[in-house]
Amino acid sequence: MNDFNQIAEAYIAAWNAEAGSRNALIEKAFTADVAYRDPIMQGDGHEGIGGLIAGVKGQFPGFVFTLKGTPDGFADTIRFSWALGPEGVDSVIEGTDVGLIENGRLKQVTGFIDKVPAQ
Repeated sequence: MNDFNQIAEAYIAAWNAEAGSRNALIEKAFTADVAYRDPIMQGDGHEGIGGLIAGVKGQFPGFVFTLKGTPDGFADTIRFSWALGPEGVDSVIEGTDVGLIENGRLKQVTGFIDKVPAQ
């Protein structure tokens, strides 16, 4: 049985990680052959995920990801929502991700953007 909270928390930790600890947290959260897709970006494998995280951190310095609500799922599928923004301030961007789990780690992630800043 999968621990959906633990899987989602590992995902958030990887996205919040600084460069020095990022690779270890990516390995903990994602399988080596992970595939990530959302409407804005995509990446494959640990290197691809690392590049996505570095890009987001570069575009939004000082912002942090937090879980919204409680992750849920069934069998090998997880669904959870997240928020991104400066710490202690209302989120600027929010989304919901659906993932395929293999051996307690994410093998595939499909992201949906639920809230974006007004242009």
